[in-house]
Amino acid sequence: MKNRDLLIGFITGVAATYLIKEVYDRRQTYHSADDVLKHVKSSFKEEGPIDGSWIYMKTEPYKQHAVTTEVYKGGITRHRQDELEQFEFVADAYTGAILEVTKS
Repeated sequence: MKNRDLLIGFITGVAATYLIKEVYDRRQTYHSADDVLKHVKSSFKEEGPIDGSWIYMKTEPYKQHAVTTEVYKGGITRHRQDELEQFEFVADAYTGAILEVTKS
């Protein structure tokens, strides 16, 4: 076997490993549940103080029409005008974007 053939095989292996790693990394969750909760809380704090908050630490599959992604689900509790308000949210685990907020 020639040195040239060994070099070509080595370079091909390195390139394939790099491509596989890139594809795998893109499917990893980019935002932690804590980071997503901090983002949601800061958005709600603009409208007033928060009494409590929670978030599930594991992602769940979420499908809306033809789009499927992994999401975190959580909630926020606050008092507004002497009334308790509770909200539940769904946030994209890859981008951290809030996809849905519903008042309970």
